Formats: sequence, structure tokens, C-alpha cells
Amino acid sequence: MKRPAVLVIEDDAPIRRGLVDSLTFAGYEVLQCADGREALAMAVECELDLVLLDVMLPGMDGFAVLDELRVAKPTLPVIMVTARGAEQDRVRGLKTGADDYVVKPFSAKELLARVEAVLRRSPERPGDVHGLEVEGRRIDLQRREIVCPDGAVRQLSEREANILRYLAANRERAVDRDELLHRVWGLNPRGIQTRTVDMHIARLRDKIEDDPAEPKIVLTVRGKGYKLAETVNVRM
Repeated sequence: MKRPAVLVIEDDAPIRRGLVDSLTFAGYEVLQCADGREALAMAVECELDLVLLDVMLPGMDGFAVLDELRVAKPTLPVIMVTARGAEQDRVRGLKTGADDYVVKPFSAKELLARVEAVLRRSPERPGDVHGLEVEGRRIDLQRREIVCPDGAVRQLSEREANILRYLAANRERAVDRDELLHRVWGLNPRGIQTRTVDMHIARLRDKIEDDPAEPKIVLTVRGKGYKLAETVNVRM
């Protein structure tokens, strides 16, 4: 069985060696890098199961790396690893799309437990859905483009593309608003009262539906949430 591959991005050599040794001993295949910009290229090019990402990095800081990574690989699990324990840094990392956040110093046992927990949850993340075809439209989720039957091209925002990607990866069921907030926005929905999901769905329907008031692609399932119509063809 293939060992899970983890990329460790950490510029402090002793800490990086400790992380690499702990993960290797636990049975992971481990890659490592000390520079943010080089690490981003590695993360995009390599087949990975998880990234351990430090915040303070040369070349490009961890938040910038995470921003770029969420565009290139929105499904890749990321754990932020940093000495900066301020609440605003943790919130910023999670809002940007980190799956977890570990503050130095931490034990190898704690880190491995967090890695295992995130990997257990990762099947819930949307798979590599590249495009959709429905009602004469071709939707390229990587380019974030809708090609209409008349040849006109419309642009999707990153958030709109990620909503479609997540609904496509979970097309067998309705997805509720709280799940979309958690899985697409990276927010803990507990205690949050917001219409942002509905507003994004409305804007998305304006772009992909013939009649947004009578949607045939992104459907509302009363009392449950949203789902894609069965007529949507998903291209992986």
C-alpha cells in the first residue's frame, strides 16, 4: 500500500529534521523544503496527501503560500505550523483554508495525532473535479470559465468554482449551508448567522442557469441544502 506523502515546509533546520524524522518513523513518505516560493512549486508539482506549513518563511510567507496553494490545489490538506500563537494568526490561517493549526512548541505525539486526524477527514474534501457539462454548457473549474451554447465565455470567481467542485464531489446528496461554510470557506459554522452561502449560490445561478428563478443545475433541496442536478456530467 502506498505510504501517505507529506511535504514539510520549515526553514528552521533542527525543527525540520525533527518533523521529518517523526513522520518518517511513523510510516509517512516525507519531502522537505525551507523556502516558501520553492515549496509552493513542489506542492503544486508533487503528488501529496498533506502539507505541514510554517508561517515565517524566506521567499514567501506561509499565508501567501497557502493562498496560492488553495487556488492550485483546493483539495490538498494543510496544517499550519508556527511559533506565532496569536489568535488573529490562527483565525487568518483557518479562514485562508488551513485544515488545522499547531503552535510551537508541540510534541511529536500531538503533531502525529493532528496529521492522522486531518488525513481521516480528507476524503470529505472535494476530489479532483476538473469540469462539468450540462444544458449545453462546458464549465472548466481549473480555468474558472463557463462556455455557453452560443460560444460566449463567462468567468467564475474562485469561490464559485469551489462551490461547484464541492457539490460535484458530493453529488449523491444535498449539502447544507453549514457544511459549505466549513468545507469551502474554511469557517467553523457554529454560532455564525450569515447569508453569504445563499448570496454566492444566487450569483452562481445568474451565471450558469437559463432562468435563475427556476434553477435546473444547482438545485435547492428544501430543508437540506443544495445539490447538482442528475443531468450534470462531471469530468474528473
